[in-house]
Amino acid sequence: MWSNFYAAGGWGMVPTSLFGFLLVAASVLYVLRPQQKIARLVLTLGIVTFAAGLLGAFVGICNSAHYLPQVEHASQIEVFALGCEESLHDVVLSLILVILAGLIAGVGTLRSQNGHGAPVAG
Repeated sequence: MWSNFYAAGGWGMVPTSLFGFLLVAASVLYVLRPQQKIARLVLTLGIVTFAAGLLGAFVGICNSAHYLPQVEHASQIEVFALGCEESLHDVVLSLILVILAGLIAGVGTLRSQNGHGAPVAG
């Protein structure tokens, strides 16, 4: 699975990677400058990254189902299962990136707390 993980995910890996890179960069920025507006950006990019992964997976599953009639009847289930497995690589990548960014942003959240446990205004 991991040897061709990116290629197997298809075109959906590109927007997922792009938004995920921006998400991780924003998370690092939040660690360096813990402000509310950056926290909102991290949250928004996390949602967009996950949505891009879901979109890539669903389009891949739809394509697998669309071309299924062109496969011989005896191996249709196997081919469809393989198509779904490869399509889910987009979701796996998005979850890896969201979890990584969440851990990074957690450090920023800890840094943003003042002595009373309230976020610092930004």
